[in-house]
Amino acid sequence: MAVGLKDRRRLPIPWVSPDATRENPMRPSLLIATAAVLVMFTASAHADLKPVNRVEPVYPADAMRSQITGFVEVEFTVDATGKVASVSVVNAKPSRTFESAAVKAVKQWQFAPGSDGRGKVRLDFNL
Repeated sequence: MAVGLKDRRRLPIPWVSPDATRENPMRPSLLIATAAVLVMFTASAHADLKPVNRVEPVYPADAMRSQITGFVEVEFTVDATGKVASVSVVNAKPSRTFESAAVKAVKQWQFAPGSDGRGKVRLDFNL
């Protein structure tokens, strides 16, 4: 069965002053991804996968200092308990910059029990 676009929504982008990162570069709230502007979910026909608890990725400190932006597309599998069983990177630009943060975040997502299936999400990392 074909997998198609199920959900597309825009999330607000928190703005962080460049001066704020200079004053306290290790402040955890600044490292939380201001990413996820565009989220696309695709899921199998038998499951409408929407997380009940979504953890946002942490923006990598090196990428933030260098003002690097990009995206990561991951595919994930949700088991019958609603936990993410597996995550794999499908595409990322630039490569090896945001993948770890994206995978770590998606692994923490929770779905309603019984909503097992497969999904795909794109996480955009923007400053």
